[in-house]
Amino acid sequence: MKLLCILDSVEFPLAPTPAIARRAAALLAQQGHTVHFLELYDGETLPAELPGCGRTLLPFSDERVMNRVLEFGNPGGTPVPLRLLKLCAHPAAALAAVRQIAFKKPRRISAAKKAIEALDARCHFDAAVAVAAPYAGSFALASARFGGKKASWQMDPYAANRSYNAPGAFDREKQLLEALDAVFIAPAMKQYYAPGAPLERFAGKAHVLDFPSLVPPPAAPAVTGKSSRLRCVFVGSLYPELRTPHYALELFCTLNDPNLELVFVGGGWENYPADLLEPYRKILGDRLIVTGPLPAKQAAEELAKADVLLSLGNGVDNQVPSKIFEYFAAGRPVLHLAKLENDPCRPYFDRWPLALTLLESEGTGPDALARLSAFLAEKGRCRLPFEETERLFESNTPQAAARCLEETLGG
Repeated sequence: MKLLCILDSVEFPLAPTPAIARRAAALLAQQGHTVHFLELYDGETLPAELPGCGRTLLPFSDERVMNRVLEFGNPGGTPVPLRLLKLCAHPAAALAAVRQIAFKKPRRISAAKKAIEALDARCHFDAAVAVAAPYAGSFALASARFGGKKASWQMDPYAANRSYNAPGAFDREKQLLEALDAVFIAPAMKQYYAPGAPLERFAGKAHVLDFPSLVPPPAAPAVTGKSSRLRCVFVGSLYPELRTPHYALELFCTLNDPNLELVFVGGGWENYPADLLEPYRKILGDRLIVTGPLPAKQAAEELAKADVLLSLGNGVDNQVPSKIFEYFAAGRPVLHLAKLENDPCRPYFDRWPLALTLLESEGTGPDALARLSAFLAEKGRCRLPFEETERLFESNTPQAAARCLEETLGG
């Protein structure tokens, strides 16, 4: 099979989605298939190059600057008129904004379409898969003249993504699906293809492909200064309403165990009031540690020092953070704090023998505290070898994804 894999890291160069797909597709190259990556990137941070795979780089420095100056459209921050004024100092970025915002024709889609057509004319691919989100590559592939099968690998939903208003919503997604031969969806997205659901008509094109992000953990970095306290660590980003720290803070403050540390590694605190942590620091003192964003190496060191890993459930029922599989790979106990009764992460934690799930609706009453204390005492320093983790979550390995891509697109 000759496969074209379209990846997009323009907004977020270190996003997990392209890395996950890149790893799975590279396995196909190792098995003798021809794999070529079309990399839409920010013109600054070069994507990883993999042995045995071809690649074409398509830079979008104009969109990188546009996103930075417009502050990614986030509410708050610099007033919008001032953002637009700053944008005028960057003509290429200003033109990119006009194309995207005013004319609804982002350069990324038109440029990617041309690149797909040129590559196919030269290489005659059997299939192409565009990895989303973002969805620019998928829409470019849908409209491109292409001789092989067209597929979109949707690791995040489009119309049903509740963290933004997708342009065109389900009507636009239906247009995309009409032009595709196959779509790969995460298990939590099956609900949109069920009888009576908005995408029911396309159920025959949908193939469930779980997140293939379970890989052996890197060699543990040398850890110095490890605390004698049990260290409970969250690694990731916080978001308003979607992924919040409040329940964890309330729970650990109410428990107030002198032999327990609560550590938050990562960004997102700027989305909350500056004095949010003050009442919790009064109770926990130096047992509450907030590092803010850290370089990857330092974040790995913090994870290596963890006794228990903390997972914060999302406020939506159709997205699973790929971070949880990194937690499993580390072999650590995991405390999962779920916002929703139907949290899509719960089936994974039900399989993990070193997990405790608490619902925010349970609050910080005696029962929740007793369960938490018992879990920390019994499982807090347990470890599970990666071989056992791999057996439990085989469908989340790159090998499983490679098989699914081969069976669906190579036939």
